[in-house]
Amino acid sequence: MLTHYITIKAAGEHELVIKKSRFICQLARVTDETAAQEFITTCKKKHYKANHNCSAYIIGERDEHQQAHDDGEPSGTAGSPMLEVLRRQHLKNVVAVTTRYFGGTKLGAGGLIRAYSNSVTQALTTVGLVEGHLQQALLVTINYAQIDRLEHFLTQQALVITNTQYLEHVTLTIMVTTGQLENVQAAITEQLSGRATFKLGAQQYFETDLS
Repeated sequence: MLTHYITIKAAGEHELVIKKSRFICQLARVTDETAAQEFITTCKKKHYKANHNCSAYIIGERDEHQQAHDDGEPSGTAGSPMLEVLRRQHLKNVVAVTTRYFGGTKLGAGGLIRAYSNSVTQALTTVGLVEGHLQQALLVTINYAQIDRLEHFLTQQALVITNTQYLEHVTLTIMVTTGQLENVQAAITEQLSGRATFKLGAQQYFETDLS
């Protein structure tokens, strides 16, 4: 399981015009190649009158699924430059489709490469990026008299409390980056003079904005 990743914040699109040709880049998050192909098909249906619907995607924990398609543009001038942008940004599980409506002026191979690359780069800027970190739920059970002290410590350490359960004792659920788990437990134990018990909960990803 990945400890962290970078991907787009949400699906979206961006359009740029170069010598009257319209380049519309559409982005989406996907989890497998089937979802990527479905998104590509949807974009093609939406822009069925367009001259080209070029695509690229990168999927998998180790980027094991990658594909680029020029859709009628000269070989290597569309899909591959789009894919290279996704690689350079170290993105995970993203599909890009750039639709081109020809404006009457040929751009040449170099011009096409720049246009398709820029279409993806600008679309990524428009939708924004996030970084996901794998975190572990840590359940900390304490006495009622320790609540204020523990909450103050957690606030200082920027550790988020996601749930508090009040029974015979108080159990706070906090999210901890997996690599910091032992350090956090040791620090809490020290703060509370050993009067705390711990239990591990589920793991999940938390995303922070990179825009």
